[in-house]
Amino acid sequence: MTGRRAAVAAVLIALVSGCSGGSDGGDAKASAGAGTREKESSVARSGGSVGAKGSACELPVTFDFAEDWEAEAVDAAVDGESERAQEVAEALLYQGPVAMACELDAKPAGNIGFLRVWTGKPGDTDARGVLEAFLAAEDGVGKEKYGTFDADGLTGAEVTYLVTSELLEETKEERAVAVVAPGGPVVLHLGGLDTTEHRGMVPALELAKKTLRAAPEK
Repeated sequence: MTGRRAAVAAVLIALVSGCSGGSDGGDAKASAGAGTREKESSVARSGGSVGAKGSACELPVTFDFAEDWEAEAVDAAVDGESERAQEVAEALLYQGPVAMACELDAKPAGNIGFLRVWTGKPGDTDARGVLEAFLAAEDGVGKEKYGTFDADGLTGAEVTYLVTSELLEETKEERAVAVVAPGGPVVLHLGGLDTTEHRGMVPALELAKKTLRAAPEK
């Protein structure tokens, strides 16, 4: 986690006096210009798919996830919670125009990080606009590099950027892609413990992009 969500997560950990395994935090020394970059054109082997009715996560899109990764739906509803719990949940589960809907965990495959899927309500914003709003809601973002891609009839936007967390004293590389499906906008965000872990998971994001398509209408 980075920026605003990292700070809220730290508060939550203090409240419950607990300690969880690292997901996207850590002391990262790598930057976008350091180290050997993974071949971004490489694509991971498929281990299944999400998005369709009956899958682990029902979404406005479907795509394949990498072998040995684990998918789990995320419920972003906060109704009925205490005011404090609502504040924490909203900070962690909502970002810009989208809410977290699915989390794909790379730990079973040997990496530390997640590919998270965020969804929103249908509107007039295009994929690039969705990404810009998503990043605008995150603290410490810089050096964004945007691009486009085709996703089975959907026009996709993608961005690689650096994010700096003052709380965790780290700067690391992250990526996100977005499409606007008939069911609404979708953002796929790839984080990681640090830049090295992140780049090791890029083939999983490339697999998702390659197989991304609008889900059949229900």
